[in-house]
Amino acid sequence: MPVHPSPSPASSPALHLAVALDGAGWHPAAWREPGADADRLFTAGYWAALVAEAEAGLLDFVTFEDSLSLQSTDPAGPDGRTDLVRGRLDAVLVAARVAPLSRHIGLVPSVVATHTEPFHVSKALATLDYVSRGRAGLRIQISERPDEVRHFGRRTAPLEPAELYGEAADHVEVVRRLWDSWEDDAEIRDVATGRFIDRTKLHYIDFEGPRFSVKGPSITPRPPQGLPPVSALASDATVYPFLARSADIGYVPAHDAGEIRSAVAALPGTPHLFGELTVFLDEQPAAAERRLQRLDAAHGAAYTSDAPVFAGTPAHLADLLLEGREAGLTGFRLRPGVHAHDLPAITRGLVPELQRRGAFRRAYEASSLRGLLGLPRPANRYAADPQAPAATASPAA
Repeated sequence: MPVHPSPSPASSPALHLAVALDGAGWHPAAWREPGADADRLFTAGYWAALVAEAEAGLLDFVTFEDSLSLQSTDPAGPDGRTDLVRGRLDAVLVAARVAPLSRHIGLVPSVVATHTEPFHVSKALATLDYVSRGRAGLRIQISERPDEVRHFGRRTAPLEPAELYGEAADHVEVVRRLWDSWEDDAEIRDVATGRFIDRTKLHYIDFEGPRFSVKGPSITPRPPQGLPPVSALASDATVYPFLARSADIGYVPAHDAGEIRSAVAALPGTPHLFGELTVFLDEQPAAAERRLQRLDAAHGAAYTSDAPVFAGTPAHLADLLLEGREAGLTGFRLRPGVHAHDLPAITRGLVPELQRRGAFRRAYEASSLRGLLGLPRPANRYAADPQAPAATASPAA
């Protein structure tokens, strides 16, 4: 793979970078690596340290994985494995815990829309946006697993992916309407008159669909960002209709430039398309390959992923990312193979390499996640529409 020693043209947009945090890293044997801190996986300090490292590298945001059942190598249900990381903390709560400990980086927890009420998600993410001072985002997932269906008991398996993505699109629409259900100036806080809120600026959302019927308004005022960014992974093209309707950021596996260009052409209205890549980084390509082989040996099988796997140097990874930018991507979400090793390799190796090429920021230039992503703060849909009915009263009022 060629190395490009000269900076990118000044007209090329800077790349956005995010990291996906999960367990001790994305390789199944990551928890057995030196420095993995496997005994601290379920502590706040472990996650705070990872976020601090990502923020020191000026990354746009981190995502936190989540699920409604134990991790499994079997997509249909539990695998009974006891030699792999099993169990995780709630992603939204982890993000809320680390929010006051960070200042700039975006915090994007994953939520399974299939079994989670959008009202609950709306107020949880709005709260995260408040405690992070405008740095919250949302990653939406679906679940087809029968054991997760049984956890809730409200429907029966099998569930069809197309139906679930349709439901997820309605879920996001409800969440966004609830975020808008308070106008920005609904809070008066006038001690002299005793009026804390203006009831005319709270709105019923009156969402009616085949899967949800939600009245509103929310119990939480409009988030600082108005509408925190929503993202989702597109493991294949069948997810594109959902991304086109519902996502500010789509994560697409970046196997080659042709696949990237196809995704970009299919999703012209999605503000950001990030490449999805699992990375193993070392100063020499052979060292990265040997480390991956050692991890595979410890695991007993070669690592496979729904995203491309890269093993090499930060400079070679920078080449690959810039090729993705040329093909139309605006950023990448990188999955560190081993957090303890590959996250610092991203922040202390890849980032300086991209900065040297003029392709990545040298300081945080905005205080909100939307600002970092170059997304304007949207107007409130109810305030902008003079015909929108105003609430006459609400339980929260």
